[in-house]
Amino acid sequence: MTGSLRTRALIQLNFSKINMEYVNTVITGTGSYIPSRIIKNSQFTTQDFFEKDGTRISSPGEEVVGKFRDITGIAERRWVTEEQTTSQIAALAAEKAIEAAGIDRETIDHIIVGHNFGDVVQGTIQSDFLPSIASRVKHALQIKSTSCIAYDLIFGCPGWIQGLIQADSYIKSGLAKRCLVIGAETLSRVVDNYDRDTMIFSDGAGACIVEGLTETEKRGILASSMMNHAADEAYYLYLGRSNKPKSDPKVRYIKMHGRKIYEYSLSFVPSAMKAALDKTDVPVEDIKKVLLHQANEKMDEAIVKRFYRLYKVNADMNDVMPMNIHKLGNSSVATVPTLYDMIIKGTLNGHQITPGDHVIFASVGAGMNINAIVYKQ
Repeated sequence: MTGSLRTRALIQLNFSKINMEYVNTVITGTGSYIPSRIIKNSQFTTQDFFEKDGTRISSPGEEVVGKFRDITGIAERRWVTEEQTTSQIAALAAEKAIEAAGIDRETIDHIIVGHNFGDVVQGTIQSDFLPSIASRVKHALQIKSTSCIAYDLIFGCPGWIQGLIQADSYIKSGLAKRCLVIGAETLSRVVDNYDRDTMIFSDGAGACIVEGLTETEKRGILASSMMNHAADEAYYLYLGRSNKPKSDPKVRYIKMHGRKIYEYSLSFVPSAMKAALDKTDVPVEDIKKVLLHQANEKMDEAIVKRFYRLYKVNADMNDVMPMNIHKLGNSSVATVPTLYDMIIKGTLNGHQITPGDHVIFASVGAGMNINAIVYKQ
């Protein structure tokens, strides 16, 4: 190749790089709904708790609650008021996300709602998602477009992240341009008051608008990973009868094998996060925040430490791992979007995410399901 031809080829290559375009899946607006009803740990000190075998826990209430706080980090949680349902708080979070994105709601192609139990009306024991929670949200938002497809995603606590992964797939394949992804749950309607695990669970909703934007710099969702174990692990979370002796076996509540979930999460969540990050060219040192499902403070900290250990790197947990579980409890599928919204809106002290920052979203839950996303703000 002559010098002039080589020069021309290099110029053409550089020109192509300059004009390269990407279809980026970008979160353009967020919103959340945090119930106003505060349930403090002190409210459980007089509650009778039983083991799964019906044996009464004889330890003083203050001791039971104190140990619970030490393990989970939870001091209080939020529960909905009597008249509220999952679909209602999901719509409230969605309204905020639409407003933040500044879009016409009639241009939304998909409404994806992650949840577990649908609408459970106060005083009843029945899950209701006929029609789907997503259809109820679309109705509440008064979206008329018949091209807006609304559907539910039952994926345990990782449901919102899975909704983002699905939205990314639709956008990158050209089947959608704009999606509304929501995670909402009212676990206070399905807890067993005689089970200590009742203190873990809470209510809430988080939402975001996700759009496909053609840009010259890659950002938004960079990579994702998913994992499912449904052999021995399938029923680590399940519905079961109350721990209270002689309770009606036909009435069932959310139950879990906490120790097994803890060990499972530590074994597999870090590797799922690494699998997502390894699909990118982002060094682990460039990860600004890890937004992990707010399940248990000690468990989350152990997961993040193990993740960094896979790269033989140490990280400041107080800086990289934002938490809101202390005040909000575990609202299942709503924890990650609520946490993200709080940081974006500047309402979580000590944490911020700015343009260009790399973050990881990750979650684990019923199924058992795990997923992770690497995201560039």
